[in-house]
Amino acid sequence: MLTRDFDYELPSDAIAERPAPRGESRLLVLDQEGADRHSKVCDLPKFLRRGDLLIINDTRVIPARLFVTAEGSERAIELLLVERIGPCEWEALAKPGKRARVGARLSVDHNIQAEVIAVREEDGRRVVRFSEPIEPHLERLGHIPLPPYIHRADDSEDRERYQTIYAREPGAIAAPTAGLHFSEALFEEIAAVGVETAAVTLHVGIGTFKPVTTELVHEHRMERERWFVPEATEAAIARTRARGGRIVAVGTTVVRTLESAALAGHGTLSAGSGSTQLFITPGFEFRVVDALLTNFHLPQSTLLMLVSAFVGRERALAAYAEAITAGYRFYSYGDAMFATRSTR
Repeated sequence: MLTRDFDYELPSDAIAERPAPRGESRLLVLDQEGADRHSKVCDLPKFLRRGDLLIINDTRVIPARLFVTAEGSERAIELLLVERIGPCEWEALAKPGKRARVGARLSVDHNIQAEVIAVREEDGRRVVRFSEPIEPHLERLGHIPLPPYIHRADDSEDRERYQTIYAREPGAIAAPTAGLHFSEALFEEIAAVGVETAAVTLHVGIGTFKPVTTELVHEHRMERERWFVPEATEAAIARTRARGGRIVAVGTTVVRTLESAALAGHGTLSAGSGSTQLFITPGFEFRVVDALLTNFHLPQSTLLMLVSAFVGRERALAAYAEAITAGYRFYSYGDAMFATRSTR
């Protein structure tokens, strides 16, 4: 497969800079015809069935962007904390990188200092050692790492809105965006129609924004992300299967978690944890997920390729074209799509 096979043209004004109120975003339902095809996320309960299981990703976005200054300079350096690798050490992306060379001493605030102790040649990531664990200070010093296609600084509203209402486990540097649509009232309506809810954890990493730069899709390499499936979720999936219900994933991160867990169990999903570089493209054999709620993703992205694997490439691209014509809002703060898995 060629990467360009997953391209499409999107007007710049279709990219959502701000979120709609939770539940009020538009919803394109691929399995419907007529007026019901274009709905709202708050109408999701009527597209679910009694006995279904809705699975969410309870990761929590950390304020992973820090603005620091190098010794002898007043100009800011932006650090995006990617992964903690020691008590005080993090892998980070630095911008501009030329001011964050090995040995550079950085001031985070009056009390916290840091030093660049290594640079990874393959991807330019810095290894930064802080003078003390930085996590307790991130709420005070850090900024929400908004996606690069949102062309504004983060603000106080993003602290609440770039976070699901059920975020529990800190560790993500990007939100599982399909979950941003849910309100407490929507969950109550979903429960009222006889649909259970269960959770998994996948800490969304920098790879969610990593472009596919290879001409051939299969040559792309995913970034590693950590996942966890609780025993309660394994039991809920077993109950759902026994009663003939569907497994409905809220977002591509849930799909990758469940399918990674199934692969780790040689086809059978079991509770546990691990890390995954699973790259889902057309031809993938889904073992767990039957239906998917997801936002609209970037052209030629791994997320669009996953959706194409789930519903079929031509069907996915036709839906995107329909959404553009109908004025849907795209990407993290945009509208959503609901679809069942293609069996062809």
